[in-house]
Formats: sequence, C-alpha cells, structure tokens
Amino acid sequence: MSQLRLIVGLGNPGREYETTRHNVGFWWMDEFAHRESINFQPEAKFHGLAARGHLHMHEIHLLKPQTFMNLSGRAVAALAQFYKILPAEILVVHDELDLQPGIARLKLGGGHGGHNGLKDIIAQLGTRDFWRLRLGIGHPGDRAQVVNYVLNDPRTNERELIEEAMQQSLHVASLVVEGKVEAAMLKLHSK
Repeated sequence: MSQLRLIVGLGNPGREYETTRHNVGFWWMDEFAHRESINFQPEAKFHGLAARGHLHMHEIHLLKPQTFMNLSGRAVAALAQFYKILPAEILVVHDELDLQPGIARLKLGGGHGGHNGLKDIIAQLGTRDFWRLRLGIGHPGDRAQVVNYVLNDPRTNERELIEEAMQQSLHVASLVVEGKVEAAMLKLHSK
C-alpha cells in the first residue's frame, strides 16, 4: 500500500448530532487531531472542516465533511481532486452497525452496508477501493429502527466500549499513515 494522504471522519454537523452514534467518525478525528496538535479550519471549497499536518514526516490531510452524512462524498471528492489524492490513499473513519461496540476493524474496499456516507463516497469517487476504519456501534436488531438508532446517543457502557476501540485504533494510526497496514491490522484485529 502507498502511504495515506487523506483521513476523513464521517458525521453530521450541528450540536444536536454531536454525541450520536453516527458521529463516531468525527469523535475519532477530533481525538486524532488533538493528539497530533492539528487544528481544523472551515474550507468552503471542500465543503467541510479541513486540516493539514505532518505525521512521521508524511503530509496528511484531515477532513470532517459538513454536508450531512448523505452528501459526504462531495467533500471527499473535492479535496481528493484538488490535491490529486488517489482512492487507495484515503482512509474513511465511520460508524459500523455490523460490529459490536468495542470493536474496530480496518479494511480496503467493500460495499457500503447501507451506510449513506459510504454510499455517497463510492458514488463520488467512482470506486469502492478506499480504506475504511470501521468503529462498531452495534445494531438495534430491526432494520426499521436503524435511522433512529444511529441518530441517538449510545448508552454509557456502549460509549465506553466505543471509546476503547477508538483508543486502540488511534494507537495504530501512525502505522496506517506510513502504509504499514498489515502491521496495523494485526495489532488492531488481535484485540
């Protein structure tokens, strides 16, 4: 794998969504940026909050789309095209219904699993071949309840498990940025 050049955290803008399950991608990005002393700035041309920093001598772009989840791809495509970043150099951090809270998994490509943010990114980039960091939030058990579930706050014990998985994945973030994804996966997936 080539090194990562862009990390995108998915979520919805606005106070009312801040602590919801659907915003775990934003939580992860905020923590990552804080650890690396990188500050986000509003960037109208990228439809989001963007930042640029250096991690182990690699330049890295960070993005939190402010388009609402369903239009996340517009922001990702705008930044990727501007900096000529290939899909394989992009990591998207998002909530994952198919994983239990406390589990984080890295993977390249795959479907969108009904996740509207991923669906739009795939449509805008014209490919599924970008990296994903999937942070488990669990499933409500009934498809009809999914929207309500992701747009509500996790229970306290779930939040703790999600935070734990975030910390584990933040520990391997530098390996991912350097392109050492196999090593990162080995560490993360053996938890």
